[in-house]
Amino acid sequence: MPSRRVFLASVAAAAGSAGKVRSQSQSGSTGRKRPSAEYFGPQFYDDKEKREVLDVIETGRPFRWYGPGDEPPMKVLTFEKEFGARMQCKYCLAVTSGTAALQTAMAALEVGPGDEVILPAWTWHSCYTAIVLAGGLPVFAEIDESFNIDPDDIERLITPRTKAIIAVHLQGNPADMDSILAIAKKHRIRVLEDCAQSVGGSYKGKPLGSMGDIAIYSLQLNKTISAGEGGAVTTNDPVLFERAGRFHDVGSLRGVHEKLVGKPQLQPFVGCNFRMSEFTGGVLLAQTRKLDLIVGGLRAAAGRVYQGIGDLPGIRLRNRPDPGGELGVAVFIGFNGKMQRDAYMAALKKERVSSAPPGGSVILPIQPYIEKKVTVHPAWPSFTSERGRQIQYGAACCPRTIDILNRFAGVPLGPKFAREDTDEIVAAIRKVYPAIVRTT
Repeated sequence: MPSRRVFLASVAAAAGSAGKVRSQSQSGSTGRKRPSAEYFGPQFYDDKEKREVLDVIETGRPFRWYGPGDEPPMKVLTFEKEFGARMQCKYCLAVTSGTAALQTAMAALEVGPGDEVILPAWTWHSCYTAIVLAGGLPVFAEIDESFNIDPDDIERLITPRTKAIIAVHLQGNPADMDSILAIAKKHRIRVLEDCAQSVGGSYKGKPLGSMGDIAIYSLQLNKTISAGEGGAVTTNDPVLFERAGRFHDVGSLRGVHEKLVGKPQLQPFVGCNFRMSEFTGGVLLAQTRKLDLIVGGLRAAAGRVYQGIGDLPGIRLRNRPDPGGELGVAVFIGFNGKMQRDAYMAALKKERVSSAPPGGSVILPIQPYIEKKVTVHPAWPSFTSERGRQIQYGAACCPRTIDILNRFAGVPLGPKFAREDTDEIVAAIRKVYPAIVRTT
């Protein structure tokens, strides 16, 4: 899905160069250096992460399942236990990336040739490539002004072939899970929560990832917590967990995971190798224990900005299905059109406050599908089937999504922003916004 890196890359483009964006994002009108609005997890690296890595080096046990000595490696397993508990899910599987997590979830849900998966028209590449690699067909629904999938557009896309709905919680904002789950229950369709951009977020008091049938998380550099790369799959369904566990480990189910599910219900099958190393597991264990601290910093910064601009006449914020559950990675404001939005961004730049459109650009991931030539082999069944030829891709299938992305701009925030930092942002928006909407 559109990563925070893509959003910040567009902030850099808006500033004119990477060098300029650093100056703008970190130095306010007084010249005081602001904290970073990117790479949250590494901002909190300290002796705890270092100790975990050194422990792996000193014991010589980088592989998660075995190594020298009498004691088995425990870092990945402990990470799985603590991360799963934090997400209020019974089962957690550590994998190598968010993309690997999506492919593992597709296997767990048994998505295959002939199956269709509904997902938002604006999302990161991995969401739909995982579907295609499983042999399924991605079916794109419009987004709404939360930037997430529009529940009102899902039902018209459901067919007897629909296997799952992917609810992607984009740019720190929870999707409307009540509506999505109600539709899925009515049609007996599985729900996959993609929490890659919202690790640590919640919806009506429930952690994101705890409400659907299965969930995935990315722990890559641009995510809430990070070991550079890494991912996780969570579920409360023992069969989904067993299938995921087997798929990520060349079809086998290791003893510690076998104990979790009780009696295995599946036979070995062909799988991949998405096992996490102890180095990654150790760093992510330390980071998981800091997750609430990072989320608290983000929400505090965003809360101050929302409070500071909330009384501006006619201001239209991004729709937030649960304001209290949003991470607060950026504050997005909507405008009447692209021209007005771009004028707002240019005016903020003059106030030394960086901003960007959602996710970085309006180049949608669906564009490569216009000619349906993104398969791994010319004979791949997904797009060459009769149904595959019928599904419409490209800009024509999501005009409302394009319109929304053209009308919004956001100011990125960081977990270490002090009141002085957010006060400068509030002052800039209060100065710029009324003038833009009045004169354009």
